Amino acid sequence: MNNSKSPGLAGFGILKNTTCHTEKKISVFFSIIFMTVGILSNSLAIAILMKAYQRFRQKSKASFLLLASGLVVTDLFGHLINGAIAVFVYASDKDWIRFNQSNILCSVFGICMVFFGLCPLFLGSVMAVERCIGVTKPIFHSTKMTSKHVKMMLTMVCLFAVLIALLPILRFRAYQIQASRTWCFYKTEHVEDWEDRFYLLLFSCLGLLALAISFLCNAVTGITLLRVKFKSQQRQGRSHHFEMIIQLLAIMCVSCICWSPFLVTMARIGINENPSKDTCETILFALRMATWNQILDPWVYILLRKAVLKNLYKITRGCCGMHIINLHMWELSSIKNSLKVAAISESPVSSKQINLQPLSTTEQ
Repeated sequence: MNNSKSPGLAGFGILKNTTCHTEKKISVFFSIIFMTVGILSNSLAIAILMKAYQRFRQKSKASFLLLASGLVVTDLFGHLINGAIAVFVYASDKDWIRFNQSNILCSVFGICMVFFGLCPLFLGSVMAVERCIGVTKPIFHSTKMTSKHVKMMLTMVCLFAVLIALLPILRFRAYQIQASRTWCFYKTEHVEDWEDRFYLLLFSCLGLLALAISFLCNAVTGITLLRVKFKSQQRQGRSHHFEMIIQLLAIMCVSCICWSPFLVTMARIGINENPSKDTCETILFALRMATWNQILDPWVYILLRKAVLKNLYKITRGCCGMHIINLHMWELSSIKNSLKVAAISESPVSSKQINLQPLSTTEQ
């Protein structure tokens, strides 16, 4: 029953002695809520990013918006597929023996968990590298970072993540039902084989490496932008760089906070020979933390846009100066303002009209 090379029986041995339990009604309720909120948030972010990509003619930002759209689309499908499987498992009372005799569902669930876990981390690091090149090497970026090249990069990242997810299947190692009986992943209980340790360490090392690359590239980009701002008074054309670096920093912070517990826990299980007794509860908590990453990512693009940040700055300045704030400056909502900016303000014609206004020129 514990033989990981027997696909039909993989993981069922752990169902006999489970020390990690979840409340069915509460778990189903929260799974449905998280899935719904994630799908709606990512759909709204996709609408904003695609409108901005269609109307923005500046090549440097177009490549960033294309990568960002790929990240949000990945998060959307992650919520849709993983959430649907999780709800089905909870609704079926976690009776894997009844609906998973051939281990197909567990294999699909495990592949999706690995793919939709690593792919957003990889895309976040690629976005950070792209912005770093765009700021430090603008000539190289303008000639090499075309839409065709960016689409090739997106394809390569997705294929690499798919390869990592399919690696256990290609090696005839089935994904395992975890102790909570709510999800499938690499083997995390009684890990003795070197190959099981390798998969855990590979997943965690790749995830942590992606976070480290994002941190390094964002640091270089931020320092370069600050140096240019202090040395030169000609800041025209640089505002979009600051907007993108703020979004990248927010994505990096969200990813580090949400994913670090899960990645560190997987690495610890892969290294330690005798994991602690609270491994199941620790993994389940870390997994729920990682789930929040796909919910918070789209709100970075919904809220941290130039128009919204300007309004926040005006309100903050007004509060500090004890002025009365006109709430109509929000134009009904931040979401509506973001859509307006994506559809109107980022077009070339509007940008020329804005540059003719003295007040807007001073604020840029």
